[in-house]
Amino acid sequence: MNDYLVYIIALIALVVVIVVVKKVTSCLVKSIVTLAFLAILAYIYYYYLR
Repeated sequence: MNDYLVYIIALIALVVVIVVVKKVTSCLVKSIVTLAFLAILAYIYYYYLR
């Protein structure tokens, strides 16, 4: 049950981040920079912090 709670919290956080990014960024360039930053963070997490 604890694993499911973690996944639910992660999904809620992802939705909140998407909503905030959509409200803050009005330019396509800012969105691309944000996605690149998230991709770099994901790379660091999976290859260095596992």
